[in-house]
Amino acid sequence: MSMLTGAMLVLSTLSGTATARSVDVPAEFGTDWHDPVTAAPAVERPAGKSCRVTLAEARFRDFTPYRGTYTPPAGCGSRWSKVVLRLDGKVKGRQYDRLGYLHVGGVEVLRTSTPEPSPDGIEWSVEKDVTRYSDTFRGARDVEMLIGNVVDGMYTGVIDVKVTLTFYAGRQAAAPDRVLTLGEGGTVTTPRNSERLVAEVYATGSGGGCEEFWYLTVPDSAPYSCQADGGPYREVRISVDGRLAGIAAPFPHVWTGGWSNPFLWYVIPGPRAFDVRPIEYDLTPFAGLLNDGRPHRVEVSVLGVPEGQGGWSVPVNVLVWQDAGRAHVTGKLTAHRVGDLTNSSTYEPGSEERVETEGAHRLTVAGYVDTSHGRVATTVTRALAHTSTHRWTDGEDTDRLDARWSDDESVTVDEGRGPARTTRTHRTYTMNGATTIGADARLRTELTLGDRAAVTASVGGRRVGWSRLDDTYAGDATYTTGVPREERHAVGTTRERYRLHGSDGCHDRALTTVQGVLTEERDRC
Repeated sequence: MSMLTGAMLVLSTLSGTATARSVDVPAEFGTDWHDPVTAAPAVERPAGKSCRVTLAEARFRDFTPYRGTYTPPAGCGSRWSKVVLRLDGKVKGRQYDRLGYLHVGGVEVLRTSTPEPSPDGIEWSVEKDVTRYSDTFRGARDVEMLIGNVVDGMYTGVIDVKVTLTFYAGRQAAAPDRVLTLGEGGTVTTPRNSERLVAEVYATGSGGGCEEFWYLTVPDSAPYSCQADGGPYREVRISVDGRLAGIAAPFPHVWTGGWSNPFLWYVIPGPRAFDVRPIEYDLTPFAGLLNDGRPHRVEVSVLGVPEGQGGWSVPVNVLVWQDAGRAHVTGKLTAHRVGDLTNSSTYEPGSEERVETEGAHRLTVAGYVDTSHGRVATTVTRALAHTSTHRWTDGEDTDRLDARWSDDESVTVDEGRGPARTTRTHRTYTMNGATTIGADARLRTELTLGDRAAVTASVGGRRVGWSRLDDTYAGDATYTTGVPREERHAVGTTRERYRLHGSDGCHDRALTTVQGVLTEERDRC
């Protein structure tokens, strides 16, 4: 635990060189701290003409959604090289972290959460490339946004946000032809000439119950405050007409009040906390079945959630690419292999209780479509694995977790006119942390989170593109429990390093904070 006081050198990078300045780091958190920042790269914006429209502007103090109307921008045409969404928010006082969504024409374009404010107030922003939703933005649409909130005598923070879209004129970027949502009964009717289909699911465990911390749940036989029949293994599944069509490991989000210690997240949020990325499922092998002009049932479920218990939100968008040269694209599902599910949680009693968990699953689907440019065959294989060790003491005064998730996906597209193209993605999520409460009522949380992905594209076995992502967060914070805010004497150090390298370039940025002061910014590319 860093107990730095007084003056400290702060490094920043300017034109590739480090410069130093001196700032005062307080002995403990006060009534204000640095506005939230992340080490993730900003959205790149093209040069040239742009048009901006306001999508939503609201002050959230309860669970009343903002409702408005979106109109496409004038002066930038209807085909864009990029579309960028920006959320600017501010809040002051006392408030919990809150989860929110933004829908345009029923399509979920943003899922987000909020920082917890300082008494003096903070401001933050989120940017997202939403070019993939261009079809939605070409017409007038209803807009709905909600960040559910509670304002009363204790929780005083009103969440004030403004969301804009900036459209960049120029050569049209590659994007789906249609973006669909599920209709009545959870059904979707795809265009009869669909040649590629991708479902995206903004899956979040939330709501304040145990599913918000699903990775800490234990079997019913173990004496812990959050129990689930099968333990912590979760799997987000999508099915088409009752047949399993995709599996994925959910990302272990930690919101800005997570792990019993908001002092970890005041400046640097956990990975993906402000920009929740959807899980993507390639449903192209099912296109031949879906292209009959009839509604088909698409369902998302989360394996491992106790029966009858909620706590998960799983909205679905369906992205469609159409064959302009054919009115009806036919096809067939040629393979559907579901591997055996492994899900084992073993409880070992003792002075330190212990649960060991192992989970794994595998799914392969394949199919073809007969398009105007020939038969295209697609094979999708996804393999999931999870291991974790959860240890705690009586009363949960010490609570430790060491967990790892992997989600490996391979998509091979064979157009029959040359070598097949294969994209392999290896995703790894890690969580290693401990919360302890001492005899002096000091609560300390030490936590490291990892969000990693390696993507390789190859044609005929020859690599044609690659990227490597490593977003690592580490925090250590302590405060006194059971006392008023001004008596908590909280201290904390947090760090994030976001590295993204590949055939498209390099980003490598690191941030450090101490007691809410941003003490280091370093760019290494």
